[in-house]
Amino acid sequence: MNNKFDALKDDDSGDHDQNEENSTQKDGEKEKTERDKSQSSSKRKAVVPGPAEHPLQYNYTFWYSRRTPGRPTSSQSYEQNIKQIGTFASVEQFWRFYSHMVRPGDLTGHSDFHLFKEGIKPMWEDDANKNGGKWIIRLRKGLASRCWENLILAMLGEQFMVGEEICGAVVSVRFQEDIISIWNKTASDQATTARIRDTLRRVLNLPPNTIMEYKTHTDSINRRHRSLLFCWCATWKILPSRTRGTGRAFSVLRTG
Repeated sequence: MNNKFDALKDDDSGDHDQNEENSTQKDGEKEKTERDKSQSSSKRKAVVPGPAEHPLQYNYTFWYSRRTPGRPTSSQSYEQNIKQIGTFASVEQFWRFYSHMVRPGDLTGHSDFHLFKEGIKPMWEDDANKNGGKWIIRLRKGLASRCWENLILAMLGEQFMVGEEICGAVVSVRFQEDIISIWNKTASDQATTARIRDTLRRVLNLPPNTIMEYKTHTDSINRRHRSLLFCWCATWKILPSRTRGTGRAFSVLRTG
């Protein structure tokens, strides 16, 4: 294959110059065509409000995940487990999704619904989430569906009044209880986290004695690392042993 930059070199052959020029033009046309295709594809995939629909301030995406209880997961396996349901940009598009979704109270096992701004994955490590945290509320069985609906309607309606701080919300269905949480970008901003807490208490009409816990995503990541290490130690038994000429050493044996 000819190098298109060879056309810049001195050469006595006019045919060679012409061939290189044609090759350069073809390469440029090919790159432009591919770029146009990419831009066209992006435009086709963009979700926008339909005619006469009521636009939201941000686009949002529904996600779903389900995992085996009692088994900690790495960020890679978790990312593979979450499934994107769809993205919407208007009130009407939201209701088209939501009206066909199972309510959290009817889910079984360890299942989660996530609703996040478009472009933000429901993962602690996402760039929008990594410096943030979440408010957590544990619910007795039977309350998840109502609280989840009230939470996401408040979030879509921008009732939290904290600018771009809100990332998304999660409802987690468990065997003994259900959990809802709302995620924000900046865990260190105490004024913002306090406003989110107070708004959450109001929109969910929580009793004054309701326990609300704020957890940073950094703490969650560290806790997961400890859990994975514990499982590794439970799977691989580390035993002290004596080896000739080396003093005290360790042998690793697989158990189970």
